[in-house]
Amino acid sequence: MRIRKLGSTLIVLALLAGSLYAFREPISLFVAKRVTAQRMSSNPIKDLPDGLHIAVCGAGSPMPDDQRGGPCTLVIAGQQLFVFDSGNTSARNINKMGFNAGNIQGIFLTHFHSDHIDGLGELLLQRWVSNSNAQPVNVHGPEGVATVVNGLMQAYSLDRGYRVAHHGEAVLPQSGFGAVPKTFGLQDDKATLVFESPDTQIYAFSVSHAPIHPAVGYKIKYKDRSIVISGDTTPSAHVEREAKGVDVLMHEAMSMEMMTILQEGAQLAKRDKLEQLMKDITNYHTSPVEAAQIASKAEVGYLMLHHIAPPLPLPGLVDIFLKGTDKAFKGKIQVAKDGDVLSLPAGQKSIQPSSRF
Repeated sequence: MRIRKLGSTLIVLALLAGSLYAFREPISLFVAKRVTAQRMSSNPIKDLPDGLHIAVCGAGSPMPDDQRGGPCTLVIAGQQLFVFDSGNTSARNINKMGFNAGNIQGIFLTHFHSDHIDGLGELLLQRWVSNSNAQPVNVHGPEGVATVVNGLMQAYSLDRGYRVAHHGEAVLPQSGFGAVPKTFGLQDDKATLVFESPDTQIYAFSVSHAPIHPAVGYKIKYKDRSIVISGDTTPSAHVEREAKGVDVLMHEAMSMEMMTILQEGAQLAKRDKLEQLMKDITNYHTSPVEAAQIASKAEVGYLMLHHIAPPLPLPGLVDIFLKGTDKAFKGKIQVAKDGDVLSLPAGQKSIQPSSRF
């Protein structure tokens, strides 16, 4: 009797599977239409509690990493969207996380290494076309930002003409194309206020990334919550000063031990210049333990490591990357991946991690 019931069940399942396979195209189209409508009508910012939120749109370095694109941090302050650095996956990851690039109100660059700006052209284009913006976005940065922005404006000038000719001025107003560079100066003894709106302040401060100069980090405050983004730097007293008592410190991190493995690999492969390059890049970055020591001295609430180098394709490598950090900092430490989110509701002390991937 049981065998008969089992046989009948298998037949029903087989028929059901066959029916689903036969109708796979209309089913897929139905699902695609529903998902597309939901994505286009959704506004995840409205679903977030009032506060300060970090969404990682790029947690990596120039080295290829399946889990981490080029440096990019999306910061939501209340209903405002800001982007800090724009690595190669910026626009796509922002879209993948469900946010609308057309709502970006400001872009802030820490410095002009290619991995921090090589997604900027695409991001500017997506901001323009996503909302048919009639005004370009401001791109804030230290001296040199005008060279970067004006160069992209020139490089994309033909593309602008093609798109306006195709879609029309009413759909894509020429006035909204691209960006306006906003250069700020720096003070050695304190941070510089570079953006302000009700309840929101963004400060820039110099960091140590020689021979790259200027290079900056940012402090973002919204109501009673605050974060610091270190930018690329060696251990910096300025980062420690600005991070004093903030809720979250996002600090770049490079494992010197693991970089040695890459150096040895290049040596065995007899690639002398690559070996030297791998040695050179260790002298203007910060190790995970050094970042943890800064977090401890600054008494921050949460340390998120980003600009991760080298890549960490295997789970066990994360433990090696973090070795010794638990002794240096007793708070929560997170090794960022693309899609990671930290929510800091206003009026609270909580820090809520999640992922939008």
